Amino acid sequence: MDKKPNQHFETQAIRTQMERSSYSEHSSALHLTSSFVFEDAEEMRASFAEEKQRAIYSRFSNPNTSEFVQKVVQMEDAEDGVAFASGMGAVFATFSTFLNAGDHILSARAVFGSTHALFTKFFPKWNIETTYFSATEAIDHLENLIQPNTRCIYVESPTNPGVEILDLEALGKLAKKHNLLFIVDNCFATPYLQQPIHYGADLVIHSATKLMDGQGRVLGGITVGKKELIRALYLFARNTGASLSPFNAWVLSKSLETLAIRVDRHCDSALEIAKKLEKHPRINGVKYPFLNSHPQHQLALKQMKKGGNIISFEVKGGLEAGRKFIDATQLCSLSANLGDSRSIITHPSSTTHSKLSQEEQSEVGITPGMIRLSVGLEHHEDIWNDLKEALDA
Repeated sequence: MDKKPNQHFETQAIRTQMERSSYSEHSSALHLTSSFVFEDAEEMRASFAEEKQRAIYSRFSNPNTSEFVQKVVQMEDAEDGVAFASGMGAVFATFSTFLNAGDHILSARAVFGSTHALFTKFFPKWNIETTYFSATEAIDHLENLIQPNTRCIYVESPTNPGVEILDLEALGKLAKKHNLLFIVDNCFATPYLQQPIHYGADLVIHSATKLMDGQGRVLGGITVGKKELIRALYLFARNTGASLSPFNAWVLSKSLETLAIRVDRHCDSALEIAKKLEKHPRINGVKYPFLNSHPQHQLALKQMKKGGNIISFEVKGGLEAGRKFIDATQLCSLSANLGDSRSIITHPSSTTHSKLSQEEQSEVGITPGMIRLSVGLEHHEDIWNDLKEALDA
């Protein structure tokens, strides 16, 4: 599974596979086993001593998991990676590996609700503090927020659910200047649209549950980055047990074969729908990175190949209007997930970000009438007709 630098993204996603077994299967085999056997005591000793690289136990490694990891490592242009049972498993393990009691995190304010809960409810128990900054704050102001005990800068871009764009290159330079880890959640963009390592990220995290799977079937997470950092993360993961199952790894690895073509369709449809939403009289505003009206449009053009599949928009009339709109849709699914083949609408204020106070929601741009739309793979005209009929109802 060596990287072939002359091959394109799509080719590597399809042709990166584990070695074939004696059965010469064309599609990767599924290794549903908890453990692996050894030829003799010496091989067993050498394997546990890591003198010999091979599968030992599926909590440590598994051929299916290794194939999935290698694909994402190549996609992100990283050196190594570790897979986890979920995206939040990857987030928690990454921070837990590199933070000690008394450390400080500098984080973008707009983060996923469960990540916010880690920062505000759980990490303080270990005397780990977090300072938030907004996506629009100047770099020189962020520099003033760095403390002697600051260990890392953490961001999502695009953000959830406000679809804000952060300047990864500027943040990467700031982190390097102060010898801080720069950690990026790249879930919304996927490595097909954006590669944060090219802008200075040390570690990149994904919830593979979203666009990487793309069909709402399995949970999974992954962190990739520099080899020496991943080594430390691997040891933490190996001993704490949030392992990705071989079956889920097999599903995700197969899903990555179609990531590029799926994300292209998602993005093209999302842009068409965002333009139409922007013109509808019952909409207060639309946020989509590749709309000219997006505040960070030029930055999005610089960092991303396309705008992603998430649109954020405000229905006129606030909370009740938003609820009526959601209830009036027929085609779109009501779910907290995103990145599915099916279009999904969510009301962040009462669901994914409901644990934030009203003030905290306002600070990250979540309003009572905000709707998050995850554009699926249905025909964009059918998605739009469903939204338009619900708005007109």
